[in-house]
Amino acid sequence: MSLVDTYELSNGVKIPVVGFGTWQTPSGAVANFATKAALTSGYRHIDTAEMYGNEASIGQAIKEAGISRKSLFITSKLNNHAHSYDKASAAIEQSLKDLQTDYLDLFLIHWPNPKPSRDENWQAHLQDTWRALEDAYKAGKLRAIGVSNFKPHHFEILAQTQTVAPMVNQIRICPGDHDEETIKYCRDHNILLEAYSPLGTGKIFSEPTMQKIAQELNRSVAQVCIRWSLQHGFLPLPKSVHEDRIEDNTHVFDFELSQAQMAEIDALDGVVGYATDPDTASF
Repeated sequence: MSLVDTYELSNGVKIPVVGFGTWQTPSGAVANFATKAALTSGYRHIDTAEMYGNEASIGQAIKEAGISRKSLFITSKLNNHAHSYDKASAAIEQSLKDLQTDYLDLFLIHWPNPKPSRDENWQAHLQDTWRALEDAYKAGKLRAIGVSNFKPHHFEILAQTQTVAPMVNQIRICPGDHDEETIKYCRDHNILLEAYSPLGTGKIFSEPTMQKIAQELNRSVAQVCIRWSLQHGFLPLPKSVHEDRIEDNTHVFDFELSQAQMAEIDALDGVVGYATDPDTASF
């Protein structure tokens, strides 16, 4: 297994098993440097979002890196202010422009029930928004479509009107925070689980169990987190803006966690807090 090995989505599109996350990566020089460092380290899967405000910087970095577009997998996500058919359609076009590409490999609805459209009609907003993704997918602008931060009841709302089923759900999955009900639902419906914040936004580094296991394996806590995610069949999206850590996070394919070590990590609960509730989030 390596950075260029892939999972296969329900529509047959292949997606590299680890992606480079860019949440909280500032636009401009920092995003440019981090993206190029990731590509140099062997990443071919870059994950961004309209809400991150760094799409244009990442698009420019990809262009400057000179890597064949066909060898890259680029993901973006819909801004919370764009929950309607027309707004979502326009937002997709803007992402394509900012990322300097004719198509995206994956595009996600970032949050199912964002505050700007949280009224008695939010379910209809969500269905209309998904229809915009379906139409862009059918037009070849998006190779795959999916969602982020969705729980089972959000999928059931889409299922009432969808003509294309979501292929991905990107949710917060890390040691101490894994929503087993949502994970089971996605697996039962052939929806790939992407793990954002797989390092618990840094809080996991001081967790004693993780430190112990990392020491046993002579690995970093970050490497153990990513390996745990891969052994569960998740697709982790580690993020860093430091060149050495970006490189370090790629060295996760030459060791394995034992069943006992996996069980120890699985048993952690709440050590990095919990994911934001998508139905009450303040944004």
